[in-house]
Amino acid sequence: MTTLRVDRVVTSGQFCLDGGCWDVDNNIWLIGDDEEVLIVDAAHQAEPILDAVAGRKVVAIVCTHAHNDHVTVAPELAEVTGAPIFLHPDDDVLWQQTNRGVGYTALWDGQRIGVGGAEVQVLHTPGHSPGSCCLYVPALGRLCSGDTLFAGGPGATGRSYSDFPTIIASIRDRLLTLPAETVVLTGHGDSTEIGAEAPHLQEWIDRGH
Repeated sequence: MTTLRVDRVVTSGQFCLDGGCWDVDNNIWLIGDDEEVLIVDAAHQAEPILDAVAGRKVVAIVCTHAHNDHVTVAPELAEVTGAPIFLHPDDDVLWQQTNRGVGYTALWDGQRIGVGGAEVQVLHTPGHSPGSCCLYVPALGRLCSGDTLFAGGPGATGRSYSDFPTIIASIRDRLLTLPAETVVLTGHGDSTEIGAEAPHLQEWIDRGH
């Protein structure tokens, strides 16, 4: 039996919404062992992601949300690997902006996805987008937070389909209740821990962004 782990791939491209585009670097997380893997997010270029998969069986391609920079190459990855794409249906309006007419499998709160002998738990955490989800891997003490929680605070809520009070509620009720030592693997930038972020909740609320 091989060891369960999480690998990181970083790709670069643009995030586009509401008529503007911004250069971004995205973290793609691969949860699995030497035999099979779960791809978390599908940003910008398929080749570096497939290189990191390294021939393993891809159980699924899970999109934490449907902003274009997290779903760009999901259809390409699905075609190459034969794996299903999972996305929360509340983000369908955003998905259609990038991958119009491409099908996906509904991702739901409380769903459990097996990979490498472990379970990945789906937490619906709306706010950054209506269908934003985080993936918790209890066996590793890891949380893939997408763009819901970063080192230093919540994800952005200044654009369409996002809401600040909603993201605060998601972080407070769904994420900060996890063990303090849980490592938060973010959609962009550096990782953090639940225990490092939890004391700052009121500051974020007071700041209001």
